[in-house]
Amino acid sequence: MKKIFAAHLPYAPQLDELETAEVANCLEEVGTRFSVESLNWPDQFPYRPLTVVSAAHSGKYIYLDFLVRCNYLRAVNYTPNSPVSEDSCVEFFVSPEPGSKNYWNFEFNCIGTVLAEYHPDGAPARFLTPEELSGIKVYASVGTRPFQEVEGSFIWSIVAAIPLSLLGFEYDGTAMKLRANFNKCASATSQPHYLSWAPISTPAPDFHRPEFFADLILESK
Repeated sequence: MKKIFAAHLPYAPQLDELETAEVANCLEEVGTRFSVESLNWPDQFPYRPLTVVSAAHSGKYIYLDFLVRCNYLRAVNYTPNSPVSEDSCVEFFVSPEPGSKNYWNFEFNCIGTVLAEYHPDGAPARFLTPEELSGIKVYASVGTRPFQEVEGSFIWSIVAAIPLSLLGFEYDGTAMKLRANFNKCASATSQPHYLSWAPISTPAPDFHRPEFFADLILESK
């Protein structure tokens, strides 16, 4: 039987009262937890580091806690909108308009450097401006200093809070359905990999495929 991918994000307004570094503990209690484990290109990229996401929303933000266990750690990119997918990276792709091909991608390397873009259907993508990026709250468990690749056994996390206003809508208290995917990648490491939450059916790695997004429900108050 084909697995149906959908996630319900509980309403948890108390998250807005916490410092970003404290959000993970709260999400452990109130959030939805799921794995990013779809190995879409196993012949080319068989490595599958453990990656889980805990998520909820406050009516103002979508809160995400990515927890990763891996063998190589890299964080070379440290300026906003630099190619963080080369590093140890987690990603959130989302479309707030079901049936639309408009979407945003938010990518974070393990030191919290953010790359974010808006992709309007049929038009070139644009990077989010510094002002828009400033509204995203990020906490990186390994700190914020860049470093070259290191080998070992690592557990790290990224907590991110993404304003719903950045996605162009307001939460009205009722359940809202988005379309989304969550990804784990590290293209320039010694173990390159490309994992997703909802499966992607393409010949080669390509996360920019909204037709493979799955339902993400912001639950009602």
